[in-house]
Amino acid sequence: MPDNELVQEMRFLTDSLQAGRAFGSKGAQSTTFYLIRQFRNKGLRTTVQSFNHAGRVGHNVVAVTPGWYRRYIVVSAYYDGLGQLGEEFYPGADSNASGVAALLSLARTLPGECKGDTGIIFVAFDGHNASMKGSQEFLARYRLLYDIELAVNLDILGSDLAPVNKGRRDYLMALGGASYRLSMQNANRLTGLDLSFDYYGSRNFTDLFYRKISDQKWFVEAGIPAVMFTSGITMNTNKATDTLENINFDLLSRRILFISRWINSLL
Repeated sequence: MPDNELVQEMRFLTDSLQAGRAFGSKGAQSTTFYLIRQFRNKGLRTTVQSFNHAGRVGHNVVAVTPGWYRRYIVVSAYYDGLGQLGEEFYPGADSNASGVAALLSLARTLPGECKGDTGIIFVAFDGHNASMKGSQEFLARYRLLYDIELAVNLDILGSDLAPVNKGRRDYLMALGGASYRLSMQNANRLTGLDLSFDYYGSRNFTDLFYRKISDQKWFVEAGIPAVMFTSGITMNTNKATDTLENINFDLLSRRILFISRWINSLL
């Protein structure tokens, strides 16, 4: 069963008061303040990185595990959405409130596991829908401050509508994860997800999502290992029908548990 905080976070992010969280909008600003509070309440060192794009201001929310570490894993999800057109708004439940809720859930559990030389930087990117400007700005600054050994990006995690294999609704794709196959398989023993390392068996689409249209793109280009976790686009992606009713909360919780166990194995 999903924890209550996960459900409440998804409800906040998709509420009409956030109006789809469009880049530079009041809904996005409201979400920024919400994320700051959530990260700070978890005892993380939280800051805001502001940036400009096309005459609008965006805000990355960055939260770092307290203490000093030799190297860091970046765990990220973008929070801006498509916003509102006329009276209709795009809730962006799966894309990407699900990733943000997963990010916050991981921020509740993983910091306590950082007992070695590896810390975690949790970052909620703004500007995904503005040429991925937020993640670009983040890497340009924070790679100078921290030794980043791995980026883990959470991009669409809540659906069971596009299974990789027929009859297995409990699936998850880990693009860029093939080199971590053994550690992921070990982490998956408890959750038993149908785990795959490409985008529906297509090399072209795998490269498209991994190298071009999601926020780990900048890390890959910089030579930093990166993994993108996703449940894939559906018929609701980037539409007004991307609502909470299409989120499988139990499965989202299982995916978060797997990702948490895998990251924990790297610390």
